[in-house]
Amino acid sequence: MRAIRMLLVSALALGAVSAQADEKDVARLTQLLEKSQTISARFSQLTLDASGTSLQETSGEMSVKRPGLFYWHTDAPQEQVVVSDGQKVTLWDPDLEQATIKKLDVRLNQTPALLLSGDVSKISQSFDITSKEQGEVMDFTLKPKTKDTLFDSLRVSFRRGLINDMQLVDSVGQRTNILFNGVKANEAIPASKFQFKIPEGADVIQE
Repeated sequence: MRAIRMLLVSALALGAVSAQADEKDVARLTQLLEKSQTISARFSQLTLDASGTSLQETSGEMSVKRPGLFYWHTDAPQEQVVVSDGQKVTLWDPDLEQATIKKLDVRLNQTPALLLSGDVSKISQSFDITSKEQGEVMDFTLKPKTKDTLFDSLRVSFRRGLINDMQLVDSVGQRTNILFNGVKANEAIPASKFQFKIPEGADVIQE
């Protein structure tokens, strides 16, 4: 609609409708995210280049708990563990026996993993959001408002109110598809899940 150049009055009217739609999309996404204070699931992840050629396939398990707690474990042979305790993020690479610790800053808050566990009330500050509903599936497209981000667009889909899948597209057209299976919401998750104990003798990198 915005591409159609009409009379000024019509353009202003379309702009008003768009603003109202954006607010409605934000409210819908906020409601769905807040509905699940904890999430546990298995996932499968496929990364494709801009031509559609498969670059990598992985699987694993993830758990999130609001606010800011996150656990992501990718299975072998590309095994990695990423844990957020709400203050910092630890990346553990068992092959290298190396732990990289980063402060939980604004840029990391814009990753899809932490989107699921972050502060929902601030989501509209970081993204422009649109939605599309098809039957029992609700799709949301999020585009970062700043340039210093890890992706150009993110699509998040919910099926029957639960997270179903995500797709990231970066600046060179590379796509990462993440499908969640066996999703469980609002079940108790032990605090120890989000506290990573670095193995003795491991290399530690602070960033």
